[in-house]
Amino acid sequence: MSESGFAHREDAFEKKFAHDAELRFKVEARRNKMLAAWVGAKCTMSAAEIAAYTTQLVGADLKTPGDMDVQTKIYADLKARGVHTTEAEIRAQMNHCFQAAAAELM
Repeated sequence: MSESGFAHREDAFEKKFAHDAELRFKVEARRNKMLAAWVGAKCTMSAAEIAAYTTQLVGADLKTPGDMDVQTKIYADLKARGVHTTEAEIRAQMNHCFQAAAAELM
């Protein structure tokens, strides 16, 4: 394969990587919005409170790679409001919301 063929192939991989990263960001942002609605229903939040909580979840998600920051925040916030839940329940809801968000965007 010629050098230009390798360069073209490398460029294609870079574009795919960038596209996949952008899509994952969008899916996770949509997932966080769904999670905020779930937490809001558990805590009987108003629409304005849910909107503010969505922003908080997106901010928490950007702190460290992975989902533990979001899971930890949700668990702490529910506990602070006296809502009993488990980390397994939160993880299951996160997975459900991720799958639903991915299906909406694809």
